[in-house]
Amino acid sequence: MHKFNRWRILKPAVFLLCLVPAVWLTWDILAGHLSANPLEDLRDRTGIWTLRFVMITLGITPLLRITGWPSLIRFRRMLGLFTFFYGFVHFITYIGLDQFFDLNAIMDDITKRPFILAGFISFVLLIPLAITSTKKWVRRLGGKRWQLLHRSIYVSAVAGVLHYYWRVKLDITFPVVYGALLALLLAFRAFGKFNIFRQHVPSEKSA
Repeated sequence: MHKFNRWRILKPAVFLLCLVPAVWLTWDILAGHLSANPLEDLRDRTGIWTLRFVMITLGITPLLRITGWPSLIRFRRMLGLFTFFYGFVHFITYIGLDQFFDLNAIMDDITKRPFILAGFISFVLLIPLAITSTKKWVRRLGGKRWQLLHRSIYVSAVAGVLHYYWRVKLDITFPVVYGALLALLLAFRAFGKFNIFRQHVPSEKSA
């Protein structure tokens, strides 16, 4: 009798769950449920989901240490790639639908509006992380260099929160909440460096 492999169900289920925001947004577009400014709706919703997936991805390691469930590491790469996916849609919406690929207008926007610069930094830092997310790249770079490169996710997350904070003109409640959550996640990791949390975090290869 073959042993039941729960990952054949769990991984596809998590994958489909990660697609829900994209499907929901697509439905709202096709059904005409967006506001009078659909472009802004598209930018805002893809941007906020990018930030949410960054937080979820960064939350895997603390959750693993708290629960002691090493199998959680299996989802980190998938969640990271969905972070890039929503970030890419957010980015292409701005440069394509908003600026019509006008490089001069984009550069002018970057120099005049700090939140645009922060958003660019946040997204650009995600690109090498998405490219090098495979096991082959881990072997090519070596474990230490690969880990060093992927620590840039912290800088990307900080830039993303600043992008959101500077973008919001009136109510800054949600940007502050995301900033506090990010600070908590980074503090947890910093404390882990001093062996306050001793639970071993496996690599995706060993999981």
